[in-house]
Amino acid sequence: MYEFLRSLHLFTILPCVPLGFYLLLFSSKGGKVHRLLGKVYMGLIFFSSFISLFLEAKVGHQFLNHFGWIHLLSLLTLWTVPYSFYAIKKGNVKSHQRSMVFLYWTGLLIAGVFTLSPGRYLHGVLFN
Repeated sequence: MYEFLRSLHLFTILPCVPLGFYLLLFSSKGGKVHRLLGKVYMGLIFFSSFISLFLEAKVGHQFLNHFGWIHLLSLLTLWTVPYSFYAIKKGNVKSHQRSMVFLYWTGLLIAGVFTLSPGRYLHGVLFN
């Protein structure tokens, strides 16, 4: 079951990197395609962050014999996605934009760098 969750997490988070990059830099903000891909992006990253809470931290300090520092980024993502969705539904474009940029940097790029550190699963897949 653990391997399945790890694979599911990886499968759902990997498309978020290019998708988020496209949404932030190239898509027409507020257009049909942006809204559709944004919902896909938000759904994938939210689901992936939820799954990550069931994956044990194997590197660094653990809390409650399971959680690590990287799980704080998962919790931050689980808060940021609904907040960003709420912000845009209320017409607060600036807040939505700031939170989406923040989410991309923290939830994907910073967390991604952590996953490449020695001892982590992705490091083993890519470098061993």
